[in-house]
Amino acid sequence: MSETHIDRQYLSTVLAKLLTIDSPTGMTEGAVAYVCDELRDLGVAFELTRRGAIRAILPGKQQSPNRAVAVHLDTLGAMVKQIKDNGRLEVSMIGHWSSRFAEGARVTVYTDSGKTIRGTILPVKASGHTYNTEIDSQPVTWEQLELRLDARVSNGDDVRALGIHVGDMVAVDTNVEFTESGFVVSRHLDDKAGVAAVLSAIRAVVTGKVDLPVTCKFLFTIAEEVGLGAPHILDDDIAELVAVDNGTFAPDQNTSEYGVTIAMKDMSGPFDRKLNRHLLDLCVANGIEHARDVFKFYRSDVASALEAGYDTRASLICFGLDASHGHERAHVDSFVAVAELLFAYLQGPMVDQA
Repeated sequence: MSETHIDRQYLSTVLAKLLTIDSPTGMTEGAVAYVCDELRDLGVAFELTRRGAIRAILPGKQQSPNRAVAVHLDTLGAMVKQIKDNGRLEVSMIGHWSSRFAEGARVTVYTDSGKTIRGTILPVKASGHTYNTEIDSQPVTWEQLELRLDARVSNGDDVRALGIHVGDMVAVDTNVEFTESGFVVSRHLDDKAGVAAVLSAIRAVVTGKVDLPVTCKFLFTIAEEVGLGAPHILDDDIAELVAVDNGTFAPDQNTSEYGVTIAMKDMSGPFDRKLNRHLLDLCVANGIEHARDVFKFYRSDVASALEAGYDTRASLICFGLDASHGHERAHVDSFVAVAELLFAYLQGPMVDQA
């Protein structure tokens, strides 16, 4: 990329802040409030839906039909399923993630009163001195996990006395690390890195006083990880929808670890061929490092929108993410490439008008 319009420091600062805010699906108010503050500072108009998602607008010369960019604020997490007689908690996953990556996670339990209690998710058989090789032979399932509270409890009544109930939210620590080599190692980069990239693209438009040819709505959704995604925040004027999410950097995948990846297909089927071709041409024209990939076990905000019946061209652009829904790692260069592609996309005509 010969020239960048994206402020890397702003992107990294926003990402670092987002990663300090717990936002499992069903408890996204803190992340929503932070993004609203950023939009206010940028002078960007926005509104909240009844469910708490954000719809921000950058006006363009053409108001209808228009385009949208979707990105999700919610993350994986867990919920208290049962208070056990031994004073520990059985938990149920929020979103789809392996219990293998929950083992050892430091977490916060959010009670109805607002009190928070720290803890650790552990296998039921956790002591090497007690179980020896049985630790390695126990099943890797959510039923084989329990949450150990950092409180003086020895039975269920002790736990309930703390104000903990079935249905309390459990947020998982990010353990974020920004490395000198540009990597970010953290849980929940899916999709907080996408949010940081989108806000950075918006900032580039605002600070550069760019006149947009088409109005763009920025949809910050709050339930993508459970498959609900964008439908409740879309409207019939949106003729193009570009979702921003993670690409899976792994063997037998073609995702770029340092550039932007255009998804050609996921579990829901092929993405719009004409819009994808336009996005790929923009990458070439602007010297943006890029790749194209097909994802096997993957859904995004696009899938839920199309399943809900919205008549819109739809594409998915991705930052490269290693160990998605696990101990994730990505590079800031990839976030910047996503933001650069969005910046270029916003300045051009809609594909049916090109």
